[in-house]
Amino acid sequence: MAVNASPGICRDCLSRPQPGVRRCPACGSPRVLHHEELSSLAIAHIDCDAFYAAIEKRDNPALRDKPLIIGGGKRGVVSTACYIARINGVRSAMPMLKALEACPQAVVLKPDMEKYARVGRQVREMMLALTPLVEPLSIDEAFLDLSGTQRLHGAEPAMVLARFAARVEKEIGITVSVGLSYCKFLAKVASDRDKPRGFSVIGRGEALSFLAGQPVTTIWGVGKTFAATLARDGIRTIGQLQRMERAELMRRYGTMGERLYSLSRGQDTRAVKPQGAAKSVSSETTFDHDIAALEDLVPVLRALSERVSARLKKADIAGRTVVLKLKSADFRIRTRNRQLGDPTRLADRIFRTGLDMLKREVDGTRFRLLGIGVADLTDAAKADPPDLVDTLSHKRALAEGAIDSLREKYGRQAVETGYTFARARNARPQRDR
Repeated sequence: MAVNASPGICRDCLSRPQPGVRRCPACGSPRVLHHEELSSLAIAHIDCDAFYAAIEKRDNPALRDKPLIIGGGKRGVVSTACYIARINGVRSAMPMLKALEACPQAVVLKPDMEKYARVGRQVREMMLALTPLVEPLSIDEAFLDLSGTQRLHGAEPAMVLARFAARVEKEIGITVSVGLSYCKFLAKVASDRDKPRGFSVIGRGEALSFLAGQPVTTIWGVGKTFAATLARDGIRTIGQLQRMERAELMRRYGTMGERLYSLSRGQDTRAVKPQGAAKSVSSETTFDHDIAALEDLVPVLRALSERVSARLKKADIAGRTVVLKLKSADFRIRTRNRQLGDPTRLADRIFRTGLDMLKREVDGTRFRLLGIGVADLTDAAKADPPDLVDTLSHKRALAEGAIDSLREKYGRQAVETGYTFARARNARPQRDR
């Protein structure tokens, strides 16, 4: 990070310290940001710090100084962990048993996705107040393009982002980390450099030298498997990729070679694209114990179908394709789908379609995860027309509407179907997508 003759930004009091100042004269904070390209960069990546855990600590101050893991049951995986737990070796997507071995004193809470979604929408609305060019990546992170917004906000993007981070912390009670650069790739890399409460900048002038020393896994799309392939070819750092020709990389790695060539040199022309329509709605759960029997899987499938249906109805959308997901005890995933004649948003129809597919998969295999969802989303106006073949479908739809009304008035647990009654422990979905 270079220092030039332009004033910096104090990320606590938002004053403008002079060049070279390491501690803010106005408030004494050491969180002073200087960079020679600070006033000219406009592509940002914003990532909420330990999002689920941060919300739970905000809502329960007794958890503030304790290691906290958000995840589902002993057989589930870690959704996220606070930074205290991470210091003890806990990582996202780690099996819960391993996480508790690494940090046995941790407090474990099941995810409250509805609460997290509400907070995520609050943060998203604050982003959209800065620029319409917001591209969400998940519930807690997004790219922003603030090009051309300086006149609107009366400040360059760096100051606008510093104000945003301070406002989120004050008004919502969680923290964010900001990465600022000239392209999406480096903005995302920057946001990971100084967590939590970070604000990191990578400019054009330093991109090549900065990237040269980074591992190849820094590049988007290079996971453990592909990194092992590169390592077998003697390539472990981005600097080694920078010394290779485009043709050689493409000959070895096909279209991925083109990405390696461009991103290793800090070349990323992807634009920040506002959020498009959702492609699917689904819900899944990981069991505390592996399940093989159909009679034990059916109530879970019904509960998941009801959860998906509720979300479709709330959003006033429907889906034409029902997708079933199963994960076996050895972590092998089975995905099955079936296209319907007309779009649906009814739990009954989603469940019956999923059940028909599930029956074909029950063969003695023990499953650790079950999920159901719908894809090919569309407006709900044409959903679920009368079925001339299944004459009882209309009565089931009317019954489902009555159940929905009761649940809206008295809560979701007010009415249960025979499929889920007395089986609520196994039937509660743990995660939505």
